[in-house]
Amino acid sequence: MSLSTPRRPRECPPGRTGTASEPSGDTPSASPVFLVRLLHRLKPADREVLWLYLLTRLGIWTTAYCTRWLFLDDRQTRDPASFFAPWQRWDWWHYLHIAQDGYFPDGTGPWISGWDNREAFFPGFPYLLRAVHAVVPSWPAAGALISFVAGGVAVLALARIARLHLPQENAGQRAALFFLFSPCAVFLAAGYTEALFLALALPAWLAAQRLNWPLAAALTCLATTVRVSGLFLAAALAVHFVATARTAAHWRRLPWLALPALPPLLQSWYLHAHTGDWMAWKHAEERGWYREFHAPWEAWRNTWHAAFGHSQSTGYALMSQAELLTMLIGVGLLALLVWRRRWPESVYIALTLWALGTSYWYTSVPRATLLWWPLWTGLAAWSLRCRHVKTAYLAVAAPLMTVVAVTFLSGRWAG
Repeated sequence: MSLSTPRRPRECPPGRTGTASEPSGDTPSASPVFLVRLLHRLKPADREVLWLYLLTRLGIWTTAYCTRWLFLDDRQTRDPASFFAPWQRWDWWHYLHIAQDGYFPDGTGPWISGWDNREAFFPGFPYLLRAVHAVVPSWPAAGALISFVAGGVAVLALARIARLHLPQENAGQRAALFFLFSPCAVFLAAGYTEALFLALALPAWLAAQRLNWPLAAALTCLATTVRVSGLFLAAALAVHFVATARTAAHWRRLPWLALPALPPLLQSWYLHAHTGDWMAWKHAEERGWYREFHAPWEAWRNTWHAAFGHSQSTGYALMSQAELLTMLIGVGLLALLVWRRRWPESVYIALTLWALGTSYWYTSVPRATLLWWPLWTGLAAWSLRCRHVKTAYLAVAAPLMTVVAVTFLSGRWAG
């Protein structure tokens, strides 16, 4: 695996473009000029990726528009749901309540009946939501804006990761295509954490590939404020650090790798101060989402029973079938990474699968594939070797993406 790209000029990580000579954007007239210059600084391949991103956003929002007209509880109504109603589902309400009221408003907490277990969610997204809401009056619009901007940064970073490892010029576009047509791509547009996490995690991985450890650690630190998966990324960075260590100057950057542990420690300290429980976030997951530890074979058996044992309604049974299939894909991806001795990525995927595969049953495994960047770069590499892969993937994934989007947007499936 190549760790540097001498044939390419040094690229600025997404979100840090620009130079001191560019307009600061302090005046209204400066902002359009800055955006135009920013677009010109992007490579043609980056602009193609962004164009693909915008087109797929248009498609998903068109799906949301149709859903709020077609899938209503009252089939005789003449009034569609509100514009943002399809996006206000499940986890969104937890983020919104944290942003509006904090974790424990008015002395409430897990000791009261009917508690929503909001401490299971990390503070990065809801606190950013609160900050953006200071400018954007609508809460769901603020959440959609965060995901829209973060998704653009994430897809650019993914394309650049693909171009680091694959020689073909269209490698980045191909990885972005597979990623944006993922069956669970709707969650990149929702007011959820996936887009924001990737907007931090993928540039962090890029920085690590260029051995810029302070930047990689800082971005990973921010990623751990969003999702616990940031700790899995930190472990992968540590493996990559050791694998690339050659000089004393390299080892002197080792303390930077401790930085990503700071947000989870602070969050645990904060929750302990209010609940007396250092693992309050984990226990909230256990209460609300059956994420207490079970052996991997028990989790598989319970999910299989939910999928095929006629113990669940058909919608949830189908969801469990998707969970099983995606877990198999994840195990196959891990095996391939180990076979190719891609140890840092192997650690990241292994820890993710362990976390997802040791609950009572599988939950949100299909959504988690959005965070598996080796999957999307691997598909890109495969498709560049075999010309039928792209067509086959799109023929299957595009309909599934629409089905999952409509199911989520109509309130029938949490994902």
